[in-house]
Amino acid sequence: MTRESQRGSDTDTDTDADNGSGEQPEPRPVDWTDPDTFAQALEQVETKEKGNYFEDFAEGDLLEHDPGLTLTRWGNESWLSQTLNHDPAYWRADAAAERGFDEPPIHPDYLTAATLGITVEDLSEKGGYFLGRTDVRFPGTPVYAGTELHVESEVVSTATSSSRPEFGIVTWRTRGTDAETGDVLCSYERTNMIPRREPVATDGGTATAESDKEDDGPRLPETFVTPDGGYFEDFVAALETAEGSDENAAVAYRHERGRTQDDVTVASLPLATLNTAKQHHNIDVMTDSPSGDIVTYGDVTRSTALGHARSDEQTWREVGFDDEQFHTFVATGDTVYAFTRVLSAEDDASTDAAGTVRFEHIAFNQDDEPVYSGTRTAEIQKRTV
Repeated sequence: MTRESQRGSDTDTDTDADNGSGEQPEPRPVDWTDPDTFAQALEQVETKEKGNYFEDFAEGDLLEHDPGLTLTRWGNESWLSQTLNHDPAYWRADAAAERGFDEPPIHPDYLTAATLGITVEDLSEKGGYFLGRTDVRFPGTPVYAGTELHVESEVVSTATSSSRPEFGIVTWRTRGTDAETGDVLCSYERTNMIPRREPVATDGGTATAESDKEDDGPRLPETFVTPDGGYFEDFVAALETAEGSDENAAVAYRHERGRTQDDVTVASLPLATLNTAKQHHNIDVMTDSPSGDIVTYGDVTRSTALGHARSDEQTWREVGFDDEQFHTFVATGDTVYAFTRVLSAEDDASTDAAGTVRFEHIAFNQDDEPVYSGTRTAEIQKRTV
């Protein structure tokens, strides 16, 4: 008997007939790839879910996040090139040496994104609104390629959402450390809404009605001052001009560059930091969401806006970030721009070659809608020492 005829005899068995001996024949094997059969199977099986619900978190819990990540020069340069962060100290050995580094170090933006990305599977993969992040700090030890990043998070608090009973609010304190030395490389506190297994009853909140608010319109400064350059002295001079003005003034300006989001920034960069949130890589799930598509990782939006801002200043070192919020989603095709307000400048830094400047940065899209905001403290190089 040929192989073809043998195969035919196996598949043509009539399960309703006996085999001549009075015994019922074996039933045909299930064809799991038959569309109707497979659809039935999907309806009947359970889904092994990823991530944790609100009820899984309790104040004081400590979570160690696996698998960790080895920070590489390739990952660093990929992140910086795609977000337009072109500070030469993070690219060239000679510029790094002038800044006091042994070699081009890992940039704080990539370090922050990698630290958060590793936590997503345990903390926020279920989804929910990113309510904010603050107290982002870098203790000061340079971080170089080859460092193995270990990340852990402590649950700071949990709370009920009065406006969204299907969610709870969780705040974590996250630390990224050098796996070999234990040194803290990056730390921050972030707050998310996290889905509940079961909604809870609430009073719906006590938000003030719009009709109860005074509507005098925005009280913007009458004059906006733009620094003449990007050195520390330029920011000091601009603040002095604004302060000495006869009219209400502020040091604020927008940056010319924009970066339109593409497949690399929306999908590739978050996945390279082990950020597994479905919002960034599962179009099927996101089709029915308000964005209608996968969206940009918040730290890509943030870093892109900061890259625009840094291109107009002589950044020496990043100190920290506070009061960070993400106001609306950014999707493929959206363009990220940046606006900066200078809050203060102090002649005090880790080196005589720089002073410390505090900024407020606002990222906005092509429709002039804010998508990110936060305050930033950075050491800015002096023109003369």
